[in-house]
Amino acid sequence: MSRNDEQKKAKKDAMKRLRQERKQKIKAVAATIKAQKEAVKAIKGQMQNDVGTVPSIARETGISPEKVLWYIAALKKYGEISEAEKDGGYFRYVLTPGPPEEIANDQPDGSQDTK
Repeated sequence: MSRNDEQKKAKKDAMKRLRQERKQKIKAVAATIKAQKEAVKAIKGQMQNDVGTVPSIARETGISPEKVLWYIAALKKYGEISEAEKDGGYFRYVLTPGPPEEIANDQPDGSQDTK
């Protein structure tokens, strides 16, 4: 076996070991991501029908109010929802139509589209 072949085999074995060692962690992370996507989909689905407050969205989706608030904050940060009128002590949230303007205008080089 040449030196190059030995290096390739060593690298291949190392990668195989790493995949095996990290297998459970990768599965756990994949499950977490899947759960997050399902939660966001449920929240957006609920908001398709009506504007809602954090408690009402939590009640309708079965997701804890703490998690709903977390996802609402993230969705608001990225412009997917916006605040509507207040309902008592809670803001109502509504889906925004289309992609957020600043995201839609971003160019790959980081400049802004000036159309």
